[in-house]
Amino acid sequence: MVQTYSTGSLVRTRGREWVVLPESKPDLLVLRPLGGSDDDIAAVFPAFETVKEAKFDPPTPADLGDRRAAGLLRTALRIGFRSGAGPFRSLAGIAVEPRAYQLVPLLMALRQQTVRLLISDDVGIGKTIEAGLVASELLAQGEATGLAVLCSPALAEQWQQELRSKFGIDAELVLASTVSRLERGLDLGQSLFDKYPHVIVSTDFIKSPRHREDFVRHCPDLVVVDEAHSCVAADDVSSGTQNQLRYELLRRVAADTTRHLVLVTATPHSGKESAFRNLLGLVKPELARVDLDSEAGRKLLAQHFVARKRADVRQYLTTEDGLGDDSLAEKTAFPSDRFFKDETYKLSPEYRALLDDALAYASERVKEADGQGRREARIAWWSAIALLRSLVSSPRAASKTLRTRSTAAIAASAEEADKLGAPLTSDSAENDTMEGTDVAPGAETGTEGPGTRLSELADRADGLEGPEHDTKLKELIKQLKALLKQGHHPIVFCRYIPTAEYLAEQLANQPEEKDEDGKKIKAAKRGPLGAKTVVRAVTGTLSPQQRIGRIEELATEAGDDPAARRVLIATDCLSEGVNLQHHFDAVLHYDLAWNPTRHDQREGRVDRYGQRRDQVRVVTLYGEDNGIDGKVLEVLIKKHRQIKKDLGISVSVPDELSTGVTDAIVEWLLMRNRDDDQALFSADAFKVNTKKLDSDWNSAAEREKASRSRFAQRSVHPQEVAREVASIRAALGGAGEIDTFVRESLDALGAVLRDTAGTGQLDDTGGDFTAQVGGTPAGLRDALSPVVGPATIEKDLPIPFRTDPAVARGEAALVRTDPVVGALASHVLNTALDPKVPGARPARRCGVVTTKAVSTLTTLLLVRYRFHLTLPSRTGEKQVVAEDARLLAFTGSASNPAWLSPDEAAALLDAESAASTNPKFGERTITRILGQLPDATSHLEEYGDELAADLDASHRRVRAASGEIVRGLTVTAQKPADVLGVYVYLPADPVPAAAPTPTSTTAPTSASGVSA
Repeated sequence: MVQTYSTGSLVRTRGREWVVLPESKPDLLVLRPLGGSDDDIAAVFPAFETVKEAKFDPPTPADLGDRRAAGLLRTALRIGFRSGAGPFRSLAGIAVEPRAYQLVPLLMALRQQTVRLLISDDVGIGKTIEAGLVASELLAQGEATGLAVLCSPALAEQWQQELRSKFGIDAELVLASTVSRLERGLDLGQSLFDKYPHVIVSTDFIKSPRHREDFVRHCPDLVVVDEAHSCVAADDVSSGTQNQLRYELLRRVAADTTRHLVLVTATPHSGKESAFRNLLGLVKPELARVDLDSEAGRKLLAQHFVARKRADVRQYLTTEDGLGDDSLAEKTAFPSDRFFKDETYKLSPEYRALLDDALAYASERVKEADGQGRREARIAWWSAIALLRSLVSSPRAASKTLRTRSTAAIAASAEEADKLGAPLTSDSAENDTMEGTDVAPGAETGTEGPGTRLSELADRADGLEGPEHDTKLKELIKQLKALLKQGHHPIVFCRYIPTAEYLAEQLANQPEEKDEDGKKIKAAKRGPLGAKTVVRAVTGTLSPQQRIGRIEELATEAGDDPAARRVLIATDCLSEGVNLQHHFDAVLHYDLAWNPTRHDQREGRVDRYGQRRDQVRVVTLYGEDNGIDGKVLEVLIKKHRQIKKDLGISVSVPDELSTGVTDAIVEWLLMRNRDDDQALFSADAFKVNTKKLDSDWNSAAEREKASRSRFAQRSVHPQEVAREVASIRAALGGAGEIDTFVRESLDALGAVLRDTAGTGQLDDTGGDFTAQVGGTPAGLRDALSPVVGPATIEKDLPIPFRTDPAVARGEAALVRTDPVVGALASHVLNTALDPKVPGARPARRCGVVTTKAVSTLTTLLLVRYRFHLTLPSRTGEKQVVAEDARLLAFTGSASNPAWLSPDEAAALLDAESAASTNPKFGERTITRILGQLPDATSHLEEYGDELAADLDASHRRVRAASGEIVRGLTVTAQKPADVLGVYVYLPADPVPAAAPTPTSTTAPTSASGVSA
């Protein structure tokens, strides 16, 4: 006869306890390990495997621990939960602790049957985390079965890593370089989007008509689009072909009204109202047409649009948000501001002469081409700009440009020349990907002939390398030395690959070189920045994965010695998407971008959430006498800074205005030595363009300011967020509890804890620290090895623990979802529940504590509850089993108890002991209390029913705006509950004779110092 088991009951098989899940049948049990996640679910056939009903054994009197035992066991238990009972199904299982403000998009999403969101928070706030929270929750609830992230190929691997490490979502990369391999494993007629439920797709790869149709037909039911502003087109003809193709792709994806769609961008409004409307139309068609100045229009938009600047979230959930209690307030670790420093240099006489001769040549070519037709004129124009920009960048870039044929020279028309020449010479904000734009542009147009002035100019450029003739390089060295002396790790941004490689050669320490026989060929050379400064270059010559690898290599190489410093030389291939705040804290603009948005993107790589420096330093080098840097800095860069300072956000300069100004500057440079009407016209054109830029940019800033106020997120009130944060912390624990748990557990297990400087023992004031675990039990070391790396365990290297949840690789965050914290909690819980596990046992299931915190005998119970939830959704009902842990306390006896409030019960965990005890007395006391526990069963069950009712209400609350989603919701407590721990607190003062503690007069008072 086959034994049947009810949903939520406990069974024992395969050497451990399991929870029976709703999908089970009499001949097939679907089980999840007690305290495990959905990833650990197993199917068991009772006919072939032994399955027995499991009853959780009560604690035994011999299992006494010290005063810390209850707190450590409770926290270890809660950390182990991977199926929390609250309305957010995924939060217990993800490896990131979201900030309170990052829950706002999630709350917005749960109020929609089909999620349509535009997340437009400022750079560095954490939009990837916010999108990941929405995605992981929809997948955990079964509201979505598959996920596709559309992004640039340069960011694909970063998205893959973020989803895997933080949210436990394994996604395949669908790129031009991977699609052939993926397609080889398909069945006949099968789409790779059917085989792989979670994918990260290159937008530029999938947008082509050849691949778009397959994606649209088999697209997952949840799509996240990164840098969504690059995927919309304005209604005018100015939008590029690539934007049009991306927009057509998204338009068709969004056309399925049952598909969840989350758009992510820091710049939703490019200055073109039609492009912004088209972006909103992807979220919800009505938003493309609704009057956003009306109350109804703003209310509709607020349901789908969230856009906040740093000032909005730097301090969140305070009394300023309408809350009466600051206990939930959060300070987010953003740098307070950016410190800007502009440094100038003058060209050396030799470089000045080269620039003048090159400009004279370019001016002649442009004048000659004017009479040869519009195509020739545009080719000459782009050749002149290429020559000017590369000469201002570095002698290496100038030489490369002078010897390279202009891309525009092959154009068949003026329009094609513009299309080919602009990406390599301009810094348009609409160039949404930096791939391939950092190569040195060419200046040859095919009309010069061999041995002409270009080759002669190139030879002269070759001879100007090094700080003796290159005063820009000399100034760079000076500025870097100052930053390094102040303890900074800077990034130097260049426009072109040859410049980055040139700087790396000039700055880096060169090792000794030997031939195959070991004979020295070249002596070691010490770079100008010192022997302990490691310099590396990252450019577009490396694949996105290689770029990240080189950065990690640089951080590791310079990380062992506290005095070592690292300098990264990079092109704009790193100016978008890549997070560098953990390794760098200063930015030096070696080459001015001709669009200030590019500067903001560069600086945003380090000035973001997780940056430990309170202030990010920004140094901008510009040429005092090269004719263009000073004007670009004054007209564009400084104006952009001032607007951002005034508004708190960046406002992009319209591309056509920025291009108009820079074109006018170039034209003025080329014509300034000519005494004719055209030269005068070019000077006037510069003034006109500058004035128009200033006027239109100010207007754009005012519109953005009004827009931020008009579209401020008001659909989710801070009080609603505060309520959910409090609920989450009550169920899963807060940062302070985790900090205490990690310190006390590691200390009890024999680890060596030190402050972050590595000098002296750790005090108990909190903060970052390191732990060496070489002296801990083998079971813990084995559990930590795959998380921190075998080398760390084998060499007993310090493991850094950070209070900031935004940690770098190799560090541990003091949050419940960190893998290191999880491994520690699992070890502590297992040793507490299984006395046979060898080694120290920090947590115990019983304790007797004498303390001044109570005036009468008080008993604290640690109880685990299991709940059976029916969660209705648009795809049907889902049956799940969830867990929760609660502290319950009473005074007196269990047969006639006076139950304390939850806050009073939790406060007992902080009770300090007042005296030592006799172990025999402790065992007698706990034996008597354990014998009374059956009398408390009815109260424990009633409390479980109350919790179930509260959970039902919380699930309905977060989905309040969507009645269909909550219809049919049920939450039922599984009985009996598991009593995991029993802890008795005795008053330190003598107990009155009338009190029910007869043993207190015949035995020593109890305390926390029971021997482990």
